[in-house]
Amino acid sequence: MITIKTPEDIAKLRKAGKILAQILKELSETTVEGISTKEIDDKANELCKKYKSVPVFLNYQPYGADRPYPASICVSINDEIVHGIPNERPRILKTGDVVTLDMGISYQNMIVDSATTVGVGKVDAGAQKLMDVTRGALAAGIKASQVGARTGDIGLAIESFVKKNSKFGIAENLGGHGVGYEVHEDPFVPNIGKKGQGPALKPGMVIAVEPIINEGTPRATMDSDGYTYRTADGKRSAQFEHTIVITEKGPEILTVL
Repeated sequence: MITIKTPEDIAKLRKAGKILAQILKELSETTVEGISTKEIDDKANELCKKYKSVPVFLNYQPYGADRPYPASICVSINDEIVHGIPNERPRILKTGDVVTLDMGISYQNMIVDSATTVGVGKVDAGAQKLMDVTRGALAAGIKASQVGARTGDIGLAIESFVKKNSKFGIAENLGGHGVGYEVHEDPFVPNIGKKGQGPALKPGMVIAVEPIINEGTPRATMDSDGYTYRTADGKRSAQFEHTIVITEKGPEILTVL
């Protein structure tokens, strides 16, 4: 069921969004050569306590998963597409790595979700283009998130931007979603779509728009941990995500400072 958030809900979501944006900013600044993924997860927990919020991925068990997610943040490196577990088999970051930080928090019982991809030290031109195209695809998807449009219009905008600016693959079967009361709500927000298809966007809807782009094939494989998706060809992946609210004046990005 698609929910419409009240003005009071949206006011809380604005506060939550700024907190998550600050947390991801601080985590991005600490994503440097020599740090371990477990240290990033530990830092995420510290920041949640500092900003009086709750990491909602920790112990969350999505539909189809065999066990709850064991960390507070997803840290996905290079060929890991999404949901990399940072604390079970910690990895040490090295210069040139492409690292996605994906996190959700609850503040005053309202949930926001956001992700960013950062390069460790100096990255090569291919990695920079991958990040630039994915960031641009997010902007295109958000711009398409207008009252009266449909979720397929968001997917079409993302797909068109990626195809116009690269030969990259759009990670299959992954996309955005409703958010606010729960970690994942209806509707599914695709990264590939057709004009006029899918549920209509209405004022008060809150969704996470999250293009996930691979350097090569869109196909993915699942690690034995039950969460980590990898590119089938071993090439790199990037993700950028914002939680937005649909308004009569256009989409409002909540997860920004």
